[in-house]
Amino acid sequence: MRQLAEMAAAGGVGQKAGVALAATGLVLTVTVPTAAGQAPQTAPAMEIAQQQPEVTASTDAVVAFSRASVGSTVDPDGRLRHMLESESAGRITPTEAHHALGAPLDSIDPSSPFGSRVSPLTGVAEFHRGQDFVAQCGAAVKAAAGGTVTFAGWHPYGGGNRVVVDHGNGLETTYNHLASFSVSVGQKVDRGSLIALSGTSGASTGCHLHFEVMVNGEVVDPTGWL
Repeated sequence: MRQLAEMAAAGGVGQKAGVALAATGLVLTVTVPTAAGQAPQTAPAMEIAQQQPEVTASTDAVVAFSRASVGSTVDPDGRLRHMLESESAGRITPTEAHHALGAPLDSIDPSSPFGSRVSPLTGVAEFHRGQDFVAQCGAAVKAAAGGTVTFAGWHPYGGGNRVVVDHGNGLETTYNHLASFSVSVGQKVDRGSLIALSGTSGASTGCHLHFEVMVNGEVVDPTGWL
C-alpha cells in the first residue's frame, strides 16, 4: 500500500489514484482529474459498474445466423449440405459456391470450356453445356459431392453413357461420354467415390470427361463450383 501511495504521489495533481482495503475485500476508487486548486473527486469503480444498464434477452429470443458459413475444409460435404439446407442452390453466392464441389478426376486439366465455342464435330458455333477435362480412357470418375444418383444410362442427345447425381435443393452434377459406370438410380454416393470410368461414348471425338453443374435445371459454369 505504501508503494502504491508513493507512486500516486509521484504522478502529480489530477493523476492520483487511491486504493483502500475494506474488510470484505479490495475496493478500487477512481480519481477524476480536476482544475488546479480544486479537490479531486473520487467514486468507487464498483459503483460505476453498477450504474451501467443490464443487457438481457427474453427466453424465446431467436438468434439468426447464416448456415451457409457453417462447415470447414475438413468436412466439405457438411458445408455444402448446410448451404443447401439454408437456401436454394440458385441463391448461393459465387464466393460460397467456390470449392463447394470436389474434382471429378484425380487430375484436373481443362480442355474445352463452358459456353460459346466451335463444335469439334460440326465446325459450327454452339453453346457448350459443360466443362471438358482431359482424361485418358478408363480414368476414374468420382462424385463431386455426396448425393443420390438420379440417372445412369445412355443419353440420347450426345452425352453417351451418362450419370447424374442430385445433391439436393436444386444442385446436380452430370458426368458424360463415360466408358462405363458402376452406380444405379437411387444409389447414395459420397464425395470422391468412384462412379464411372471415362471414355468417348456419344458425340465425342476422343476420351475425355464432359462435366456439368446444373442449378434448378439450368446449366452453369462448373469452374465456379470447383
